[in-house]
Amino acid sequence: MTNLEDVRVVALAAREASHVLALATRAQKDRALEAMAQALLDRSEGILTANAEDVARAEAQGTPANIVDRLRLTHDRLADMAQGLREVAGLADPVGEVVRGSTLANGLQLRQVRVPFGVVAMIYEARPNVTADAAGICLKSGNAVLLRGSASARSSNAAIVTALREAVVSAGLPADVVQLVPGESHDSVKALMRARGLVDVLIPRGGAGLIRSVVEESTVPVIETGVGNCHVYVDRAADLEKALAIVLNAKTHRTSVCNAAESLLVHQDLVEDFLPTVVRELQSAGVTVHGDPAVAALEGVLPATEEDYGCEYLSLDISAKVVGSLEEAIAHIRRYSSAHTDAIVTEDLSAAQRFTAAVDSAAVLVNASTRFTDGGEFGFGAEIGISTQKLHARGPMGLPEMTSTKYVVTGDGHVR
Repeated sequence: MTNLEDVRVVALAAREASHVLALATRAQKDRALEAMAQALLDRSEGILTANAEDVARAEAQGTPANIVDRLRLTHDRLADMAQGLREVAGLADPVGEVVRGSTLANGLQLRQVRVPFGVVAMIYEARPNVTADAAGICLKSGNAVLLRGSASARSSNAAIVTALREAVVSAGLPADVVQLVPGESHDSVKALMRARGLVDVLIPRGGAGLIRSVVEESTVPVIETGVGNCHVYVDRAADLEKALAIVLNAKTHRTSVCNAAESLLVHQDLVEDFLPTVVRELQSAGVTVHGDPAVAALEGVLPATEEDYGCEYLSLDISAKVVGSLEEAIAHIRRYSSAHTDAIVTEDLSAAQRFTAAVDSAAVLVNASTRFTDGGEFGFGAEIGISTQKLHARGPMGLPEMTSTKYVVTGDGHVR
């Protein structure tokens, strides 16, 4: 059992470590990140052995294949994790950046500068790659990080964090800038959510149930990441070759991630020229299509339910609907979208402009796959999550989003 006192111990250690990290130079932090990347590669066999234990346990428990895919590590995925850390090392240090500044009429010099939060906590499911991503982004942005992964990835996370901590120390920084939160029961999660004053920011990353629980129960400030019921709308003015490639990529490139497409909307003018083709190609790729009556008239399509339209499948399934207009597509997205990523395929500039203005999601794409909503693809380096809220951070959260600001005011004997 883990209680608030156990969390207090690691949080206090993180707080002390964060004071050291806040004063570290970019060169020191970058050396640590390079050492962390190399440690993942040097310790790859041990990490993969630990991961195999987690995967075997998950499969024995009947865990769905898409969740097992999120859990599984390979040499290539470890290499990607290491590369992500190196890319973060290559990015500009956000700490100390002047957001705005001016000299006031009375001669005072005013600067708003970026500063670390201090202690950031992550609660996340499966996906041990998040362990390295979060550690790297938090370190570069000057934050100590407390990691509470799911019990399903406990062996993987422990092996990864051990390697990262040793690397951090070798670079001259405190090991406690990266820590696992002790405990495997929900008690440790509850304790972390109630560690107000010890933890500055809490970020949940996982399914809808986890995110809702953290947002509703936490007394620590939360940056809400969201599930991805992402839509692709194929407009009447779409280039059909582009549209087919985009839909297939958005749905089938990797199904277990939040930026995979879960819903397809097709303009009624394309029912004959495009709809049968896209359904057939999706089915050939192993996708089960759940369609409205117009789509369900095609062979092999299952009738769509209200639940289908609002579902984040994370599997080889997609809902599909024929819409009579751009406005109807926008209305459908407003009703069912999770405000993560929605895309339009069209050669009509006015339709694209109307869509991007009217669809209120963290990312709105024109003639591009939803799979591009990603910190790495946006050039931010390894992201810590994709925020679907509207306060502080929205969309892929990279280094600047992991900072707050403070005002530095410089005078010369000024009194008021």
